[in-house]
Amino acid sequence: MSDSLLHLVPVRSREAKDFVRAWHRHHPPPAGQIFAVGAADETGTLHAVAIVGRPVARHLDDGATLEVTRTASDGTRNANSLLYGASWRATKALGYRRLITYTQQGESGASLRGAGWHLIASRPPRAGWHTLARPRAGHGNDHTARFLWEAP
Repeated sequence: MSDSLLHLVPVRSREAKDFVRAWHRHHPPPAGQIFAVGAADETGTLHAVAIVGRPVARHLDDGATLEVTRTASDGTRNANSLLYGASWRATKALGYRRLITYTQQGESGASLRGAGWHLIASRPPRAGWHTLARPRAGHGNDHTARFLWEAP
């Protein structure tokens, strides 16, 4: 949990997913991605990653929108804000027009606000996706309200 100066680094898919497995509190790595970016210190030590992919919600997958599907950090100050800002710049550079992400109830959204993002919707808790016809493993976040954010 260093206070050293961070800079952006490219991160391969496998490295980003391994970092998420090691540091994310309640989710496994996402299945796919468009790109990943990391925050490293002057020694090259990776302190945080952001994984950006197609929107999970099908109705938002319009070809012009991407979603930050996962961020993970070792607790280094301002790392997530750095990554949210970089993710938006990269998304625009790739020709997309919108970038979104979600937080869960109990998460402050401070990193998102620090990067200039806007809270645009609140989603009520839901029971989850498990059904008898389509069984799915829970990840401990069912019945949790979520908040939808959009990059500036």
